[in-house]
Amino acid sequence: MNRQTTAPPDAADSALLTDLYQVAMLQSHFKDGTLGQASFELFPHTLPQGRNFLLAAGLEQVLDWLQRLRFREEELAWLAGTGRFSTAFLEWLGGLRFAGDVWAVPEGTACFATEPLLRITAPLPQAQLVESRVLNLVHYQTMVASKAARCVLAAPDKLLVDFGLRRSHGAEAGMLAARASYLAGFSGTATALAGLRFGIPAFGTMAHAFVQAHGDEMRAFAHFARAQPGHATLLLDTYDTEAAAHKVVALARHLATEGIAVQGVRLDSGDLADHARRVRSILDAGGLTDVTIFASGDLDESRITGLLAAGAPIDGFGIGTRMTTSADAPYLDLVYKLVDYSGRPCRKRSEGKVSWPGIKQVWRHRDARGMFTGDVVSLEGDPQDGEALLHPVMHQGVRLAPPVPLAQTRAYARMQVAALPPALRSLEAAPPFPVRQAPQLQALARRLAEDGL
Repeated sequence: MNRQTTAPPDAADSALLTDLYQVAMLQSHFKDGTLGQASFELFPHTLPQGRNFLLAAGLEQVLDWLQRLRFREEELAWLAGTGRFSTAFLEWLGGLRFAGDVWAVPEGTACFATEPLLRITAPLPQAQLVESRVLNLVHYQTMVASKAARCVLAAPDKLLVDFGLRRSHGAEAGMLAARASYLAGFSGTATALAGLRFGIPAFGTMAHAFVQAHGDEMRAFAHFARAQPGHATLLLDTYDTEAAAHKVVALARHLATEGIAVQGVRLDSGDLADHARRVRSILDAGGLTDVTIFASGDLDESRITGLLAAGAPIDGFGIGTRMTTSADAPYLDLVYKLVDYSGRPCRKRSEGKVSWPGIKQVWRHRDARGMFTGDVVSLEGDPQDGEALLHPVMHQGVRLAPPVPLAQTRAYARMQVAALPPALRSLEAAPPFPVRQAPQLQALARRLAEDGL
């Protein structure tokens, strides 16, 4: 087995961030001349149990990666070292650039089973090669955005902050989770680099170790407040939560003479609802009615719903592990399938994995109030009533427009979720959203089946 000893300059940009069989198939395409135009569509076969909708995300990263796609010298050298690839093929691979077209639904679009979220049309080797990374980018952010959207539905008027970096499955996952959750309506993130890279509001409080290192809780609170006079949120549960709340009341009087105000307190363990009620009473009795209570600690939409239903006076939540890993639905049944090759409609008929053939469009219907009522999936060239969801975003390997500002995508996602039928906005499982295939699409599928395809 060949051993790679040095990583490429940026692994996330590497053309080798793919499955080896993709490169092996490329060599076969190169050798036998299977280089015609191919269209692949990315779509969810089904929705996870407990999800009434998905929120599409990850398109911006896909477009950036496609524009930069190329094999570096060290990557070609590694491929040569495997002994699996010819010199002529590797020379051809060194000049490969993505020159295809991309159609996609805008990021933040609410979407459902069997509906294409993205379509790539390019020479077959290019369209095939990009499958693994495109799925990787769209799958993860769509999964996290869909989970985060449920948290926003559980607490629509609360401060929600992504706390997930330390439990994310790697650095890129932590960054993209911050982006996806903000897109879905979170208020911000604790991940500093996400603030720099994506312009997401960054939030921070303090750690138990900070309190422990001082040896005295009051001194720890005072030092932190003076170091962060405009952002003093103090962690109360290192020792005794209610005793710490009394210390905050006493400290606030001294800090006020220095022009420093305590903004909030954080609860991270125990019975959060009970602690919040007790701490709120202590703060209010001490005149600190403007000090907010922020809670964290293994939270998700279900726990938040329970806390708010119990009347817990909590103003915001830090949500980490369960959102970043989408703990209750840690993967999506998202696939990337060939639907047309050189003008010939294609489909997969594997048991339990049947796909619809041909290049398609999704048409969304609304009622008089603007609420979504149903979708129709049709063949390209068979227009239907309603709003077409897939739009051209890249032509011959070049983006058709600058990146969409994340704030704009976030606002669009909010409108998409608000337009869902009330049952789908519930955290409980609801009857599936109506998605039907247009008659011409159904007829094409029958005709292919009759031909054994």
